[in-house]
Amino acid sequence: MTILGVPTQALFGQLLIGLINGAFYALLSLGLSVIFGLLNIINFTHGAQYMMGAFVAYFLLQWAGLGYWWALLIAPVVVGITGIVLERTMLKRLYQLDHLYGLLLTFGFALIIQGLFRHEYGSSGLPYSMPRELAGGQNLGFMFLPNYRAWVIVFSLAVCLTTWYVIERTRLGSYLRAATENPALVQAFGINVPRMITLTYGFGVGLAALAGVLAAPIYQVNPLMGADLIIVVFAVVVIGGLGSIMGSIVTGFALGVVEGFTKVFYPEASNTVIFVIMALVLLVRPSGLFGRAS
Repeated sequence: MTILGVPTQALFGQLLIGLINGAFYALLSLGLSVIFGLLNIINFTHGAQYMMGAFVAYFLLQWAGLGYWWALLIAPVVVGITGIVLERTMLKRLYQLDHLYGLLLTFGFALIIQGLFRHEYGSSGLPYSMPRELAGGQNLGFMFLPNYRAWVIVFSLAVCLTTWYVIERTRLGSYLRAATENPALVQAFGINVPRMITLTYGFGVGLAALAGVLAAPIYQVNPLMGADLIIVVFAVVVIGGLGSIMGSIVTGFALGVVEGFTKVFYPEASNTVIFVIMALVLLVRPSGLFGRAS
């Protein structure tokens, strides 16, 4: 059976790949949106922190014998702590300055981190095995669905929606959103705004590390695994709207699917389709699909 001349098995296979890529786009862009929404910092270190999450999972397995499930818990905390140190020592000095200063600082740190890991481990990927509980797959008749890839999609969506709910529907989220508008007023109510900002940055970084752990069994652990991905993720954030939580989630998954289908119908454009969409969106709606005009 074919659809528009394309075998259905190939079509659904690309849909699966698109959803997997979309899961990583959504998680990473969500972390970027959380950080930008509260700190007003464009965190270009996000790709390196995604890579660090994968490496922490690898180190836990090699040095401590702790497998994938422990890595899902520990890696975001470890990388999040490194993000907190960065925020407390350097980023906090830039909040009142132009976005460009934060972008340049975080871009410099990304190059340093990637350079250190590349010097130590080279450019070839290090294998990381998926958990035995998620090995194998399901034959759906029209396609074969690997268990681990299904887990990545479902788990990423659950994390994204939980984050959205906490920020948009809980008292903690209302404090976070109020702190972006009037931090002095929020602090007058006895809330430690600097601590909240620091923990929020650590949480955004932890989301990047979590995506790195999820990606490790699929793409292997590579010092440059976040270098190219972060450019696409920034395009996703711009399309969804800087600072928009739901925009990051919806746009991340949707553009992953669009990219997957483009590989079927017009492979030559698969590497540029997201950037073409970004240009069109900026022409029509400069604040992004879900963003609010300044």
